[in-house]
Amino acid sequence: MTLIKHEIKQSRVSLAVWTLSIASLLAVCVFLYPEMKGEMDSVGDMFASMGSFTEAFGMDKISFGSLLGFYAVECGNILGLGGAFFAALCAVSVISKEEKEHTAEFLLTHPVSRASILTDKLIAVILQILILNVAVYLAAVCSVAAIGEEIPWKEITLLHSAYLILQLEIAGICFGISAFLSRGSIGTGLGIAIILYFLNIIANLSDKAEFLKYITPFGYADGADIVSQVSLDLPLIALGAVYAIAGTAAGFIKYSRKDIK
Repeated sequence: MTLIKHEIKQSRVSLAVWTLSIASLLAVCVFLYPEMKGEMDSVGDMFASMGSFTEAFGMDKISFGSLLGFYAVECGNILGLGGAFFAALCAVSVISKEEKEHTAEFLLTHPVSRASILTDKLIAVILQILILNVAVYLAAVCSVAAIGEEIPWKEITLLHSAYLILQLEIAGICFGISAFLSRGSIGTGLGIAIILYFLNIIANLSDKAEFLKYITPFGYADGADIVSQVSLDLPLIALGAVYAIAGTAAGFIKYSRKDIK
């Protein structure tokens, strides 16, 4: 528990900045909707005729002129990318920073096992992701209420649930990678998040690349699919859970045998 509190305290500024940034951008996006609502039909028709671009962002499945369609595309990209970046950066550095900052010697001399240390660090990462998502969800709901629109509780809850699961999967994978690193890790975390994001875009562009949805968590966190079907893709989520568990387990195995520099 002491290590969990220490990790959260150490990351409190980063957590606050990321939470405030994502929540603010999302709220601004929602507040822009009433101003653009009258022009959305023509904008939606324009986007619908843009071929591959339309398919890449799922705008062929939803109406960009509706609040849900607008929210799924615009706010979904903000939360999807922003949340993925935060989860990746948070998890990929949580273990490797001990060697990079030369604090591993102090930490590992305490009468606690490496497994216990990793468990506390993993819990700290999960708690930070949960805090960010609860705050962003509340900001989203309050923003929709503030512009006088009826809150589509089920669709928004499903969207935010998918993004939360996406972040937990990326965190699990990056947590495992962190155990293999001993120095810089920020670029690695950002790179993984960006690659996974573009894999989903490629999967949307070509039927031949649809198998990529079984690799990237953005496959089950596609806002257009969730809003149009009003459900989550449970098989893909289950596969994502396997990836997250495998990544986390690899991290535990590696760190328990690792020669700390």
